Amino acid sequence: MSTLLRNICSLIIMVWLAFGLVACTTFVKPGNERANRPLSSETLAGLARIGSSPAEPMVIRVFKQEEVLEVWKRTKSGQFALFKQYAICAYSGDLGPKVKEGDYQSPEGFYTITPGLMNPNSSYYLAFNVGFPNKFDRAHGRTGSNLMVHGDCKSVGCFAMTDAGIAEIYALARETFKGGNPSFQIQILPYRMSSTKLAQNAASPHLDFWRNIKEGSDIFELTKTPPVWDVCEGRYIFNADNRAPLDALGPCPPVNRSPQLLALQASDTAAIGKGQATAERQANEQAAIKARGEAINGAVTGLFGGLGNMFGGKDADIVPVMSGKVAPVPLPPLKRS
Repeated sequence: MSTLLRNICSLIIMVWLAFGLVACTTFVKPGNERANRPLSSETLAGLARIGSSPAEPMVIRVFKQEEVLEVWKRTKSGQFALFKQYAICAYSGDLGPKVKEGDYQSPEGFYTITPGLMNPNSSYYLAFNVGFPNKFDRAHGRTGSNLMVHGDCKSVGCFAMTDAGIAEIYALARETFKGGNPSFQIQILPYRMSSTKLAQNAASPHLDFWRNIKEGSDIFELTKTPPVWDVCEGRYIFNADNRAPLDALGPCPPVNRSPQLLALQASDTAAIGKGQATAERQANEQAAIKARGEAINGAVTGLFGGLGNMFGGKDADIVPVMSGKVAPVPLPPLKRS
C-alpha cells in the first residue's frame, strides 16, 4: 500500500471515529444518570430468552388505537422477535397522519431514528424525536416539529410513555447504537393492520394512505425483518430494487412482491369492497330515515296550518292539542233536584 493511500485510509478512519464520538455524545452525556442508566438484569434476561442481546438491531412499532408501543430485537436466527410491549400513556389527535404544525396530531408512517434524534436532556425525562417530517411528509408539504417519544403522561402530537417506560426504551436504543448500528426503524401505525380493520375504516379519507403503509407492515409480519422504505410517486415503496435514493415525486421502480404479500393485498381489496358497500347501504338507510322524518314533520305542520286557516285564517294563533300539557280534570256533573 502506498504512503498516500495509507494516509487517506487513516484520515477516513479518523473522520469516522470522530463522527462516531459526536454521535454518541448526543445520547450519552457524562453525569446524566437517566441517559446512562444500565439495563436491568431482568431486561438482560428477557433479551437472552429470545436469543438477542443489547447490541443487536431493534425495531419499534407503535399502534395508536391499541395504545401500545412494541420493541422488537434481532435474534440469532437473523429475524426479529417481539421483546416487550409498553402501554402508551397518552398520545394526541385522532387516527390518521399529521398534516400541519399545530393540528395536535401524532404522525403515522415509517421513520428512521439516528443517534442525533436522541434527547438525554428532555423536559419529559428522556426522549427521542421520531424524525417527522420524513421524505414522504415533505413530499406532501406536511409541517411539524419536535414530535417525540418521551416520558411523563402528557402529549401534544407526541407519544408519552411514562418516565419508567421511556427509561427502558431509551436504554435499549442507546445500547443498539453503541453496538454499532447507525439507526433503527420506527413504524407508527393507526392500528394493528388487517383486512378487517381496513374494512371497518373503508369510508375514511386516509384509506389509500393506510393501504400503502400496510404493505410495509405486512412485509414485517411475513418476514420478521424491517422493510427498506423509500418514497416515489408520492407514496411509500418497500424493498424496491434500487441502489440510489428515489425522487419522492418521480416514477417508482418495479417491485417483486411475494405470493403471500399479494394474497394479503387481494384479501384487503375484497374486504374493503364489502366494507364500502356496507357503509354505502348504511348511509342510504340513514338518508331514507331522515327523509321520512322530514316528510312526517312537514305533513304535521301542513295539517295544523290548514286547521289554522279554517278557523281563523292563515294568521290565526292555533295551539295544537299535542302541547305536552296535562289536560285539566273535568268538573263533576251538576245535580238537578
